[in-house]
Amino acid sequence: EPSAWAPGPAQAVALLEDAADLLVLHRDFAAAVERCEAGCDSLGPGPGPGHETYERFAEVKCSLCVVGIQALAEMNRWREVLSWVLQYYHVPECLPPKVLELCILLYSKVREPQVMLEVGSSWLRDHVNQRLPEFGSLLELYLVQVLLPLGRFEGAEELVRGCAMFDSEQQLEFLSTIYERRSRWTQQEETHSTAEEQQDPATETVLGVLSQKLLTMLTLLRRALRSMSNHFYLLPYKKMLLATFLLYLVVVRLDPASPTSLPFIYKLVQLFRQAWAAVFSPVHRPPVRD
Repeated sequence: EPSAWAPGPAQAVALLEDAADLLVLHRDFAAAVERCEAGCDSLGPGPGPGHETYERFAEVKCSLCVVGIQALAEMNRWREVLSWVLQYYHVPECLPPKVLELCILLYSKVREPQVMLEVGSSWLRDHVNQRLPEFGSLLELYLVQVLLPLGRFEGAEELVRGCAMFDSEQQLEFLSTIYERRSRWTQQEETHSTAEEQQDPATETVLGVLSQKLLTMLTLLRRALRSMSNHFYLLPYKKMLLATFLLYLVVVRLDPASPTSLPFIYKLVQLFRQAWAAVFSPVHRPPVRD
């Protein structure tokens, strides 16, 4: 509620109220983003830490960014969220906890957690942020949603062991989670590797069987052609060509999907089409004069 921020920056508060209405009531997400941008611009750099109005400015700015993030996500413009936020906070260490939390959850939901890898690490290693009450929950969120899904187990363990806020029991709980996820990750990789190794011999076996069949068919074809050549004078030319073409189809149909056979098949098809047209096309003879 704007009255809770009085006597904060009136223009930014009014723009925040408009942006929230546009987001929730009117579902006009583009206009909501415009209001948030105008509100952040109206705040300017704001007062420094320790000033009596610093917290009011920081709260209004954070609220504008939260509404803007939600509006961008509704428009499926989630790729712009991080750069959009950093144009107002400039460095990751200065992000408010609520904004960092929303960014981690958003990029985790769209399965792009690597976007927050460096940003989250910079924020969590900052000594000022480590004194914030939200630090513990954000560290846990960063571990679960960013580091562990990416397989960064060593970095996760180092981060937990270096956190002075966690007592021994909390550290043990986090480390147990890390070890469990690492074991699951390793098991999945081994299963995937075993499946690939089993697939290669199976492929080689299939290719071996096809090669043997092809060899057999070629032998039969050679014998048939030799037999036809010995009895050529007994067979009409058209029947011989038809038999050869049928044998060709048997051999080619054995493995029509083989990439190496495609140019050869194409040339043979063209050759048989020409021969077939030459033999079976009607012959146009000139009329006989009486």
